[in-house]
Amino acid sequence: MAKLIYSAIMSLDGYTADTDGNFNWSMPDEEIHAFVNDLERDVGTYLLGRRMYEVMSVWETMDTRDEPPVIQDYARIWQGADKVVYSTTLDTPSTPKTRLERQFLPETVRDLKSGSDQDISIGGPTLAAHALNAGLVDECRLFINPVAVGGGLRFLPDGLKAQLELVDQRRFGNGVVYLRYRAR
Repeated sequence: MAKLIYSAIMSLDGYTADTDGNFNWSMPDEEIHAFVNDLERDVGTYLLGRRMYEVMSVWETMDTRDEPPVIQDYARIWQGADKVVYSTTLDTPSTPKTRLERQFLPETVRDLKSGSDQDISIGGPTLAAHALNAGLVDECRLFINPVAVGGGLRFLPDGLKAQLELVDQRRFGNGVVYLRYRAR
């Protein structure tokens, strides 16, 4: 059975984007990007909300020929995975290997997990909140940046109660800290 993994880059005060929707403070350097690539290799399917999908879909068509190897590598990882986009406003997906779902149904995600031999990544805190509240998330992977943004889009939803176990950690040269928690 596949694991459902919620990964995000966040600020020290718990936000994935600031009050203006900016996340330029979270751009990973080459060391972190290579580490993320290694984590993402086992992902067979990405579950994404519309906004996260629109941000990430550039990896489908971006010309990476003159980019560093870590960028080229991530583009291959992204393009190789299936995507499920949850949106009530998107007409059709713009990328191959992508299907559109109008609503998040926990039982559908449970079926996807039980029928897959590759891990599933859920991206974006709004969509992840549904999976977290339904008890579907098996792991949370946080990249905590040494910056406080004072408000915005929170990594975890208000009211969530969860018991987690720290199973991995790493400090990067630029001060970012990676924490991996498993749900108990």
